[in-house]
Amino acid sequence: MPNRSEQSSTRERDVLASPAEVAAHLGVPVKTLYQWKYRGTGPAALKVGRHLRYRWHDVDAWLDRQAAYNLTA
Repeated sequence: MPNRSEQSSTRERDVLASPAEVAAHLGVPVKTLYQWKYRGTGPAALKVGRHLRYRWHDVDAWLDRQAAYNLTA
């Protein structure tokens, strides 16, 4: 059974993130996130009304896939 800190951490990650929050987390401008969404190269984004929102687990999964690229080529 998860302890109390793990439960609160899980609940925090279930919250949808705004583009500004994801941009700050990744260290990129918000405009870059919108470009990535347009090109289909960034983390999966959801439309909530007219706003973009991100699931933290989608951002983390996308980031893990980016780390898999061979940067020495």
